[in-house]
Amino acid sequence: MIDLKRNAKGELVPATGLNSQSWRIYKPNQEKDFPISRSRFEDFKKCPRCFYLRLVRGFQEPDIPKFKLNELTDTLLKKEFDKCRKNQEPHRKLKEEGLEHIVPYDAGTIILTNSRKEKKKWEVIDVWRDSINHGLKRRFQKTKIILQGGIDDVWFNTKTKELIVVDYKSQANPKEVSQDTYFEKGYRESYKTQLDFYAYLMQGMDDLKYEISSDSYLYVVNGLDVEEGFNAKIKFSETLIHHEIKTDYLDDEIQNMIDTINSTNVPQGNESCKNCAYARQRSKTDTL
Repeated sequence: MIDLKRNAKGELVPATGLNSQSWRIYKPNQEKDFPISRSRFEDFKKCPRCFYLRLVRGFQEPDIPKFKLNELTDTLLKKEFDKCRKNQEPHRKLKEEGLEHIVPYDAGTIILTNSRKEKKKWEVIDVWRDSINHGLKRRFQKTKIILQGGIDDVWFNTKTKELIVVDYKSQANPKEVSQDTYFEKGYRESYKTQLDFYAYLMQGMDDLKYEISSDSYLYVVNGLDVEEGFNAKIKFSETLIHHEIKTDYLDDEIQNMIDTINSTNVPQGNESCKNCAYARQRSKTDTL
């Protein structure tokens, strides 16, 4: 995909390939707090070289367009679960799965001040969902690194009194979604890391009233090709995919990530990284 750089007015401007926002660039061993999101951590796991060049050297790769249909299904699911949250009742899918003892977690409200110094009451779940301005946050040990991420939902097990990490996933796949085969596709392994990472963040939050459950779920909605035509509607199947939370490996991997960005040496890339492969081929052409 070829991506053209535009300004706020939508006008074409020269692309530099560098991030102009200095606060997004990490200086090795800096003394100021620096946020690293769950998606950036995932970038590190995929290719340390690309991760380093973006975070430390300020390289800016072309943007990937957002999948607005996926965002819409997320929004509609959140509306459904928020209604159940307000009434503290199980969602229809939870009832269907025999999980009537699980309800969307009501974490209450909080007063926050925005950039214009205006105070506003927020639902805590919406603060946790806001990956841009808030989200879940945890300082990594005694470092200047603040780990963060925006979670889709948190459920509450009324029997065990534990919090359950949840993420929504949207797709359109002709194959039936099932627990037995869902994680067979390699890229979906990152979904497990995503759930683990959110649980890890919550485990480090001092103000939580409850422990984090080892149970977590992906709420997968799958677009189905079962209609005779579009007719302004798409049918979806809905499947709960269970994942057992494991966070004991994260300390070492996060420390490895921090050691990498505190070095002045650019790390080796992943031999399977398409970005690195494209850069190598492009550099050969540019020198001709």
